[in-house]
Parts: sequence; structure tokens; C-alpha cells
Amino acid sequence: MDAQLDDKALESTLAESLADLVPDIKTVSEDEFVEVVGGALEAVGGTLLFKMCVQNEGEGQHVAAASVGDGGNRQFLLLTLPTGGGSLKVETASRSSNPVAGIAAAYAGLMDAFKAAA
Repeated sequence: MDAQLDDKALESTLAESLADLVPDIKTVSEDEFVEVVGGALEAVGGTLLFKMCVQNEGEGQHVAAASVGDGGNRQFLLLTLPTGGGSLKVETASRSSNPVAGIAAAYAGLMDAFKAAA
């Protein structure tokens, strides 16, 4: 992956790779969400940081945070999918208005500290 890939290009690349991965069903299980996210991250060499299920504006939503790149070129992504089905939304954490986005960089920093201490 090009280390200089900007936020918009990264989001576009992931959106294109997701076209055939999103399950066309009513309810999306956590396992199905993990499978879709895993396929999307594999396409851009990303790493899953964490996943959770949250309520956002009254709607259940699967949320995953991921990182792409490393060091100063690391970018954080937020991938969301309604539990009731729909399309997977991918955005860089810096452009996201989702409250979970702010946790991604902090979580990655914590994991870096744990690895350094090990």
C-alpha cells in the first residue's frame, strides 16, 4: 500500500473491495461482521484493533476499528454495519463523527505500549 494514500483514497479502495462481501440478509451476526471486516482489511493490509456492538441514534450497529500502515504513516479506520443489515460504511477515524472513532488511536497506543513492555 502506498504510504501516502490519503483518507479519501483509502476509503474508496475499501469501498470497492466490499461490493461482494456484505451479506444480503436481514440481521447481521457478529461472526458475519467479522468475516466482512476481515475481507476488507485483507484488501488493504489492515489490522483489526477491536470490535463492538453499539447503539447509535437508536439503531444497533456493529463497529470495528482498524489500522493501516505503521509508524508515522499509520491511519485508523472505522468500519460500521447496521445489525439490521445494510451497507458497510468505511471511513478514516479522523473524518468520522462516530464517538467510537476517538478510541481507535488511544487503543492502538495502548497495544503498542503492551508490546514494548513484553
